[in-house]
Amino acid sequence: MKLFRYALVLGLLFLFCSNPVFAQRKVLTDEEVVSEAVTAEVDAVFKSEDFLKKKAKKFNDVKGTIVADIGVIQNGKVSTFFKVDSDIDNAMFTNFISEYILDHKFNFKLQKQQRYKIRYTVAF
Repeated sequence: MKLFRYALVLGLLFLFCSNPVFAQRKVLTDEEVVSEAVTAEVDAVFKSEDFLKKKAKKFNDVKGTIVADIGVIQNGKVSTFFKVDSDIDNAMFTNFISEYILDHKFNFKLQKQQRYKIRYTVAF
């Protein structure tokens, strides 16, 4: 019983002393900073183990580059993914990439009523 009390007190102390800010996402305001953050996160998404497994399973032989415009809205969601140029002719792969990015939510927010369009180039 005494050990339970110590564990409870320690747990509550940790809970109240921990910084609640880590649960919130950072609000970005500068277009260059937003562009860098989007590029870094999308690079990480395309290099993630989950993405590489899905790509290898469905589109193992696809190679080339895609230039796309990625639209980001206030809450950090991807609003649009528009293929500008590509040397990959596989429409199903382009749809796969588009859906994968559209489902992504960034680790930052934008100011109210802000939207940014970032030009992004990726090589597979």
